Amino acid sequence: MPAVSADATSNTSRANLTGKRVVVTGGTGSLGQVLVKRLLADERGVVESVVVFSRDEAKQNAMRLEFERRSVATDELAYGDHLRRLRFVIGDVAEENSVRTAFQNADVVFHAAALKQVPSCEYFPVQAVRTNVLGAETVVRVITEYQLPVTSVIGISTDKACKPVNVMGMTKALQERIFIQANIENPTTRFVTARYGNVLASRGSVIPLFIEQANRGGPLTLTVPHMTRFLMTLDAAVDTIFAALDGANPGEIYVPRIPSARMVDVANAVIDGRPIELVETGLRPGEKMHEILVSEDEAHRTVQRDGYLVIKPMLPELAGTMLEEPYGPSEYSSADHVLDARAVRDLLVANGLTSTDSVISR
Repeated sequence: MPAVSADATSNTSRANLTGKRVVVTGGTGSLGQVLVKRLLADERGVVESVVVFSRDEAKQNAMRLEFERRSVATDELAYGDHLRRLRFVIGDVAEENSVRTAFQNADVVFHAAALKQVPSCEYFPVQAVRTNVLGAETVVRVITEYQLPVTSVIGISTDKACKPVNVMGMTKALQERIFIQANIENPTTRFVTARYGNVLASRGSVIPLFIEQANRGGPLTLTVPHMTRFLMTLDAAVDTIFAALDGANPGEIYVPRIPSARMVDVANAVIDGRPIELVETGLRPGEKMHEILVSEDEAHRTVQRDGYLVIKPMLPELAGTMLEEPYGPSEYSSADHVLDARAVRDLLVANGLTSTDSVISR
């Protein structure tokens, strides 16, 4: 498929994946499982197959068993032949033969495989580089060298890649740049990225930890009370990925407009007035006080498209012209437009993120 024009504008049509063979790297993660479920629910057409590619045998087995027990993919749509369409491949995203096996005959790749825990990446930076940087390079190299028929690769990035101060963010920033440059190296495959903030209740996120601590009677361990974070649901994250699939031009980064909150308000929403102590522990290795989704340097090449912010690539071969409404001169920080305490409680309630001992009061 020829690369999409760099000057394409808004009002893009929804990508139809009917008959397409899809690979989800890191598909056993929290995001990957929701993405796979929505693909198999035929939300984007009836895919021919979905390959879940990861290196964790136990998580693959657990996911396989969970999907075998399902009668429906969602509350509305029947699964039917999901077992025929769903495959699992064990392998390392940084290992060429594994990736080639998983990608053979693939049409679309969602690249979610990553080391994403900030402290773990600080203590094991070489492993973070191997998975997040060399993994992305292997994805590009395998598709290019073996001339695989992949039309689109959608990389999953993070707000920590913007003005990075930790290893996780630094490696994700490099992943973004690798995917941008890949469009020049291989113009027949479109490489784009979705960049977003913390996902509510994803594996390793702080809210499930707060709930567990509250159910034990506390204390809740809070790094810094006035720290802020972007918050979004897993489905909103998948929506952003699909928006990038639909409308991103080669090398572009899609960024959602999402709320942010002070972590002390999140903790207090979980406590819900109970006599549970909050203990401040201080910043963990590599943590920021506030996260950023669009930096000041990126803002001048960021446009607004179909409800999303779109960062255009800095490489002149891909940048095109600024035909759309510009975003503005300032960065997009979690310290701006923070939800008040009541809105934070409402957000948690709406997503079922309450303790098992108490329903958070509206």
